[in-house]
Amino acid sequence: MKKIRRSAGFSLLEVLIAVVVLSIGLLGIAGLQLTGMRFAHNSNLRYLAALQATDMADRMRANRAGIIAGNYNNISGIGSDPNCIETGCSPAQMAATDAFQWNTVNGGSLPTGVGTVVGAGLNSVFTITVSWTEMGPGGVAAQAQNFTLNFQP
Repeated sequence: MKKIRRSAGFSLLEVLIAVVVLSIGLLGIAGLQLTGMRFAHNSNLRYLAALQATDMADRMRANRAGIIAGNYNNISGIGSDPNCIETGCSPAQMAATDAFQWNTVNGGSLPTGVGTVVGAGLNSVFTITVSWTEMGPGGVAAQAQNFTLNFQP
């Protein structure tokens, strides 16, 4: 007579250990995917901030008379729209329109996005700053970020 081995359930135990190891690996991959998505999102925000800063520099180049008059010397916040595009804007109104449109887009495309412009006329260097808040680990808001562009018209 042959001797019967008592190893029932051993294969099931191996399968359960393999499933646990596979689950831990998949959780690690999911964590890496989320981290990569967060970094990609933050990178996109930095790109948008750089784009917005150059947008304001271009707006200022287009309104040289507004720079000479000092209408771009201290811009912060959204301000108000003078609604002069259809009727024709003075340089001061165009600067106010630029600030309104620019900061409206900053607030809409960047989380808590706001821009400032500081300068002192035609021959000075203007500092254009776009600020926003990036996501930190776990989706928690991190510290505020800034992109600064120095621009001389």
